Amino acid sequence: MARAATSLVTGSTAAAREAAIAALLATPFDAAFSSPASVSSLAAGGATSPASRLPVPVIPFDAVILEGLGVAATPLETGPGLHVMRIAPGCLCCDGNLVLRVTLNRLLRQRPRRLFIGLASSEHLDQLRSWLAAPPYDQLLALEPTVYA
Repeated sequence: MARAATSLVTGSTAAAREAAIAALLATPFDAAFSSPASVSSLAAGGATSPASRLPVPVIPFDAVILEGLGVAATPLETGPGLHVMRIAPGCLCCDGNLVLRVTLNRLLRQRPRRLFIGLASSEHLDQLRSWLAAPPYDQLLALEPTVYA
């Protein structure tokens, strides 16, 4: 299984973080996902359903986990190719760790190709990066440099 390219995004306001994530989402994704043939070949290692012998559809998508309340005119809305999840405000390293872990586990079962985590505070950014780089997430996430909005 390919690891999800994961970026932590932090900034002074929710609007700045969401705008930065929207800009990152506008960048092209890997060529491996750009053609329908490559997408269908990714399905279950190219396996077919025993009943129908048709490839299992894999629809690549990006995911965003946002800490805190959103902005009125958010550029990020769940739709085709994008799953946006919001979690309660609080330190995702300390108080919000369980909520982040549950949200992340549910999301990773769906295998996003890219993941953006919007953080209200960069106070415990190093601890959060260490936590995401440790097992079991080290096998599921490819941590990218932190984005400061």
